[in-house]
Parts: sequence; structure tokens; C-alpha cells
Amino acid sequence: MDKVAVFCGSSTGFNSLYKDAAIELGNYFAENSITMVYGGGKIGMMGIIADAIHVKNGKVIGVIPKLLEHEEVVNREASELIITKKMSERKVIMSKLIDGYITLPGGFGTLDELFEALTLGQLHIEQKPVGLLNINGFFDYTLQQLDVMVQEGFLKQKNRDLLLVDKTVNGLMQQMLAYKAPEVSHIINKVVR
Repeated sequence: MDKVAVFCGSSTGFNSLYKDAAIELGNYFAENSITMVYGGGKIGMMGIIADAIHVKNGKVIGVIPKLLEHEEVVNREASELIITKKMSERKVIMSKLIDGYITLPGGFGTLDELFEALTLGQLHIEQKPVGLLNINGFFDYTLQQLDVMVQEGFLKQKNRDLLLVDKTVNGLMQQMLAYKAPEVSHIINKVVR
């Protein structure tokens, strides 16, 4: 993996474990020459992981919409900064740049990005791994909701299984690196028949 999109909060939360995990992931990226592509912020979890990569001379590409480009938000120290007109354009650009997605704790925007990445995989628009770093059980209830969606017939188990989950950076990265996308031709043949 050369480039990975990271979705995470613009705040740090109340527990220092989240900050520690962001630093650990940033260190992993820098030490393994993985470029992080992210929302371009210098605040919250976004800023923490970007700073960790920067300290170790790693590469960070920020993609930020013009409406969020104020000095107190944007990370001018990113290796590359791409300014978009719209939020939707930001997602398309990030998608084209990367080999996979990782989500850390965050709010509505973080969940929006996670579920869009999963939907792209479910629809076979993309064949990229989507990982969830479940620090301190932060996503336990989200994962339970996905299981309820399967139980109630609103989500197929094979699509639920697209989400790679681990509590540790190394464990999640091993899953990301070992990811094998479902065969598209088999799926397309079923749809055509």
C-alpha cells in the first residue's frame, strides 16, 4: 500500500488513548513509507496523526474544501495540499489517490466517510480495503448496529464482512495488507443472468 486515506475527528475526544493510537498509526505510516491522504486539518485527531507523520519525515496529502480553508483549521505543513470547491469533490479526489481506507474515532463526518467507502465496495465501484481501528471499543455500538442490519435483512453478511476491524494498529494493517477483493466478474455474471 502506497497511499491510505484516514478518516478521523477534528477533535481529540476525552480519552488520551485516541491520541496515542493516532500517533502510533502515524508512526507506522512514516516507518513503512505509506502516504496518508486525509481531510487536510491541523486540529483534533487529524492534526495529531499528521504531526506524527511529519515528525518522522513521512508524507501527508491534505484534501480540504475551500469553505474549511481558514488558517486555524488547514494544515499548511502537509507535503501536498489540494483545495476543492465542494465536499463531494474532496471525496472523489481522495478516492482516486488511495489504495485503502482507515477510520479512527470521530463524529458525523467520520462516519459519513466510512460508510461511503463501504458503499463503494459493496457496489463494486472500488475494490479497496476499508479498515476500522476500534480503539477502546469506540466503534462497538456501530459494529453491533451493522450486525442488527444483517439479522434484520437490510445488509448482506458478505457486505458486512467488507469492513476490516482490529483494536491494534499492527493487527489492522496486517488485515489491510492481506485484503483480497471479491471477484467482480462472478458478481457481474450473477447480475446479468
